[in-house]
Amino acid sequence: MIKVNKKDNIITICGHANSADYGKDIVCASVSSVVYTTVNALERYSSSVIDFEDKDIMTITILKEDEIVKLLIDNMIDLLKSLEEDYPKNINVKEN
Repeated sequence: MIKVNKKDNIITICGHANSADYGKDIVCASVSSVVYTTVNALERYSSSVIDFEDKDIMTITILKEDEIVKLLIDNMIDLLKSLEEDYPKNINVKEN
């Protein structure tokens, strides 16, 4: 299961959806697409608003939150929650 956790200014994404074979998993591909599109948009907006690490756990640290950053992060979380509604056995999104 992919676990997404947003707590204060840190978002972590870890795990594997296991909805299909590796490389053919639509849930994993969707999560990656949503996250990377958001990160790329934020980095194009300003290189100093987030710190992004993609290791065993993806980590987005929000360094500066303004209206645009909030809009993009909220949109990402909403899209991931939509995936969670469709694939509750494969992705879990928590906001603390």
